[in-house]
Amino acid sequence: MKFEPLLEVKSLRVAFGGKEVVHGVDFTVGAGERLALVGESGSGKTVTALSLLRLAQNATVTGVAELQNAKEVQGVRAGPVGVGGVHGTRDLLSLPERQLRGIRGKEIAMIFQEPMTALNALYSVGDQIAEVLELHEGLSPGAAQAAAVQLLADTGITEPARRARAFPHQLSGGQRQRAMIAMALACKPRLLLADEPTTALDVTVRAQILELLGDLQSRYGMAVLLITHDLNLVRKFADRVAVMENGDIVEQGDVSTVFDAPRHAYTRRLIDSHPVRDVSPAPEPAHASSVLEAKALRVVYPVPRPGIAGWFSKGSFVAVEGADFRIVAGETLGVVGESGSGKSTLALAALGLLPHGGTLAVTGQRWAAGKSADRALRRVMQVVFQDPFSSLSPRMTVEQIVGEGLLVHEPSLGTAARRARVLVALADVGLTEVQFPALLDRYPHEFSGGQRQRLAIARALIVDPQLLVLDEPTSALDVTVQKQVLGLLQKLQRERGLSYLLITHDVEVIRAMAHQVIVMKDGAILERGSVDQVLDSPEHSYTQALVKAALAT
Repeated sequence: MKFEPLLEVKSLRVAFGGKEVVHGVDFTVGAGERLALVGESGSGKTVTALSLLRLAQNATVTGVAELQNAKEVQGVRAGPVGVGGVHGTRDLLSLPERQLRGIRGKEIAMIFQEPMTALNALYSVGDQIAEVLELHEGLSPGAAQAAAVQLLADTGITEPARRARAFPHQLSGGQRQRAMIAMALACKPRLLLADEPTTALDVTVRAQILELLGDLQSRYGMAVLLITHDLNLVRKFADRVAVMENGDIVEQGDVSTVFDAPRHAYTRRLIDSHPVRDVSPAPEPAHASSVLEAKALRVVYPVPRPGIAGWFSKGSFVAVEGADFRIVAGETLGVVGESGSGKSTLALAALGLLPHGGTLAVTGQRWAAGKSADRALRRVMQVVFQDPFSSLSPRMTVEQIVGEGLLVHEPSLGTAARRARVLVALADVGLTEVQFPALLDRYPHEFSGGQRQRLAIARALIVDPQLLVLDEPTSALDVTVQKQVLGLLQKLQRERGLSYLLITHDVEVIRAMAHQVIVMKDGAILERGSVDQVLDSPEHSYTQALVKAALAT
């Protein structure tokens, strides 16, 4: 399909502190077109999008970004882009800031990756949407509030009038993303920049947001520049795709052409980076020792009660109810469900970090048997968290981070012996001083996301645990890095006989890693069985919806 050019970017270069990170890229976005800009973290795709509106702080931006004039802009009739760059276009990179402010939000809007940080925590969602309408459309406060409610309704938020009065923290992740979309679409922009709009969302919510964006794009006739590393999303949503690597666009074209016959090696590597199952056959439960076993596990959180009653007592919220499961040596149990399903609470209880009812035994011993006994169990079970950047202390060196567990569990170990163990653990996860000179003295910020996750795995492995709790271990990683980390975890399981409690909302990660699966919703286990049984022939309607949503995105 041919699209009339709306935005033409020529020789865009972006530098920070004299170091160039985007190297003269060229691309065009057509009116009403869906263009996806894909690549790994650090490829320059987000910086490219931010630079179009000069939102990249402390950046030196050169080149041309010609935006086709709307018919009403200064009374000039829109003409073809590129004819001398005059009469029909405006260069976004050379406009005065005052004129550019009139374009931001009105003609070009942006949806940011993490709505919790993009939305102002001190103002209600409705007030933030209304502010855009008052600023760009000149609506009165009352009319702007009414329009904000209608925009929330258009994005599928239930009870929009009540949600408009809510603050960002009072909404779910999917509702916050819908509110961000409502704000972006308030002035019916001609171009929407969508920066990873579904990355942090559950698979079912991801499918809903993707469908919503497609519907609104068709309804408003706007163009969309989608920034993402999710190739399944690109295949379902985009008309054309541009692939970025290290600040260069290495390939672009129609989605079907690029995906079916990629020319560049980097594009082929991205397309081939889906999770691959490479695990040993499931152990026979009858002949394997139990590493973790729960019976009738129940976790209850105290919550405030409304009104005067809350002064005297608290209510309760049941986060996990009646959970039964068993993990044997060398087995991976996958726990899948949406946010709020109780899967992370189950993991925290398994780690002995939450009070719980029922029975929970680690290698036959229960938590809270005593301080020394609990310390011994913590050596048996270690955890790898979702975001390695926040779970690793920025003030500690690699040697301190990885060796910390030895200070607790083997305090008699000398400095030299401890350092030798740290180097072995790092080598086991693929990090050596040959690759990284002065490795032990480095800090987490000196590593990429995948390398930081390897550090987190090394920290867990150094005390020789029998079971790792993996809490969304790859959801914050790019597709190629995700594949590498999953391959590492599979290798470690085969070599060490490790057991894994894998917490995730990614059905493809479950399919690649798990032997057994339990599906959770609202604190209850709805379905359980082998990975093939649950994912290929799901019985419960909720499981069927999860699997269908995973295929849709």
